[in-house]
Amino acid sequence: MTSLYPSIVAETSECLVGSAPMQCICQGLELECDEINLRAVPSVSSNVTFMSLRRNLIRKLPPNVFKRYHGLQTLCLQNNKIRSISVYAFRGLYNLTKLYLSHNRITLLKPGVFEDLHRLEWLIIEDNHLNRISPLTFYGLNSLILLVLMNNVLTRLPDKSLCQHMPRLHWLDFEGNHIHNLRNLTFISCSNLTVLVMRKNKINHLSENTFAPLQKLDELDLGSNKIENLSPHIFKDLKELSQLNLSYNPIQTIQANQFDNLVKLKSLYFKRFQYCGYAPHVRICKPNTDGLSSLEDLLASIIQRVFVWVVSAVTCFGNIFVICMRPCIRSENKLHAMSIISLCCADCLMGIYLFVIGAFDLKFRGEYNKHAQLWMESIHCQLLGSLAILSTEVSVLLLTFLTLEKYICIVYPFRCLRPGKCRTITVLILIWIIGVIVAFIPLSNKEFFKNYYGTNGVCFPLHSEDAESTGAQIYSVAIFLGINLAAFIIIVFSYGSMFYSIHQSAVTTNEVQNQVRKEMTLAKRFFFIVFTDALCWIPIFILKFLSLLQVEIPGTITSWVVIFILPINSALNPILYTLTTRPFKEMIHQFWYNYRHRRSIDSKGSQKTYDPSFIWVEMWPMQEMPSELMEPVLFADSSKLSLISQSTRVNSYS
Repeated sequence: MTSLYPSIVAETSECLVGSAPMQCICQGLELECDEINLRAVPSVSSNVTFMSLRRNLIRKLPPNVFKRYHGLQTLCLQNNKIRSISVYAFRGLYNLTKLYLSHNRITLLKPGVFEDLHRLEWLIIEDNHLNRISPLTFYGLNSLILLVLMNNVLTRLPDKSLCQHMPRLHWLDFEGNHIHNLRNLTFISCSNLTVLVMRKNKINHLSENTFAPLQKLDELDLGSNKIENLSPHIFKDLKELSQLNLSYNPIQTIQANQFDNLVKLKSLYFKRFQYCGYAPHVRICKPNTDGLSSLEDLLASIIQRVFVWVVSAVTCFGNIFVICMRPCIRSENKLHAMSIISLCCADCLMGIYLFVIGAFDLKFRGEYNKHAQLWMESIHCQLLGSLAILSTEVSVLLLTFLTLEKYICIVYPFRCLRPGKCRTITVLILIWIIGVIVAFIPLSNKEFFKNYYGTNGVCFPLHSEDAESTGAQIYSVAIFLGINLAAFIIIVFSYGSMFYSIHQSAVTTNEVQNQVRKEMTLAKRFFFIVFTDALCWIPIFILKFLSLLQVEIPGTITSWVVIFILPINSALNPILYTLTTRPFKEMIHQFWYNYRHRRSIDSKGSQKTYDPSFIWVEMWPMQEMPSELMEPVLFADSSKLSLISQSTRVNSYS
């Protein structure tokens, strides 16, 4: 509001005011007595038209202090220490058009204090300590156009018509007060009001007909309040409204036709981008993106679109390739191979999820906002979100199971703790059942979970912002900070224990140099597995913790987590658990060797040979096995036997 504050603009530099304090600046009939430590209103000639007493030490305005200044048009009293204003202080100011009382300590304005200000057009009472007002406070202000009561301590507005004595009021500003609700009768006589600013209050309730009398209202600002619900027809009478600000309110529900009657609405502001879908006819809706989607596209940036298709292709191809190639590897541990295939199936679902997101992005290209709300509430979005969670949770549980299996085999090599075939199959089935239950529970109770999967355009329920319901927020926390965090801790602990166990076994043997080299190889592999898990999950854990602390998280960060980070695990799992393992590389190497050998024989015209179908045993090649394992020798040193047994078991998983 600083642009409202005036300064001297006299037509002549000659002082025409008969008498004035020496420290004051006088030009024409305008007098500026700013920052001269005045403790009272000075006595000057009655012909003054502009008087500025800003930044002085005035504490009170006594009765009739301005009575002789009938020609005064502008009075500036900002930045003083005014606490008390007599009900007769402004008597006689019949021609006053602008009155500035900002940045003082005024706590009360008595009824009738502005009674003689019939021509007053601007009244600025910003940054004071006003705690209550009534219609009679503004008695006599028949010409008032602008009323600014920003940054006071008003807790409620009168139940009677506020504009009863201000019939021409156009602009009303209550920003930065402590108002809790707006009642039906407050604005009943404010029919000429065009701008109403109620931002930065504590409004949590709006009566159904609060704004019904404001049929000429052009701008309504309700931002930064505590509004949770909007009555279905609360804006129905605002036919002329062109700008509406509802940003930074914890709005939980908006009716589908909430803004249909606002035919002239051009600008609309929310806290959440998703609500822009309720007003597709509005030209400007902010925020215009949530980091994931925009008003035009489901995926806002070209980087997101390219990444979705690339990761989808890599994830699907990699996992399908592993599923098809695994039968060619006759594993020493078939149950382990079964778990790997199950993991690939789960990760493949993430690739399908990304593929469908990319397809719908193409479908809605250029006009996403028209379809946004229907899309996020559709069964397609719900099922797609369920598919993503199913993939995520089954993958997490399977990785935990595989890790525990390795942990048992390496740390306790001589105990019969490895699960058998029936137990492994049972565990795998149980993991998938748990995944299905976790993914589809939110679809079973709409009242409790609300639109659990439809909080963003990609249908992933990260809920980094305020959730629509407490149930949805609790459930999201239980998944990401309960199941997934516990699984991550187990994986980190298990790999740490495995490496420590191998290291301890090596210390008790004489094969120090060879074992150090093997330990470094294992350490790199273990580190890479744990690092990729951490890369994918730690950002999500941090986001969930921050959301619990009610820290506002930028949408771009959420988009990076959902689109860029989360799917990486599904794309890397085939590489980590199959494509980079020694048996697979040896299989490819031997396959290539056989192919070249066959080509060489064919080129020489030799007799065609028929090799048996290729099968690879998932263990170390015989020529690289320790000589101790080639001979049936009894080991006197049990630690050496433990080390060799551990190395063999580790290598079978490497």
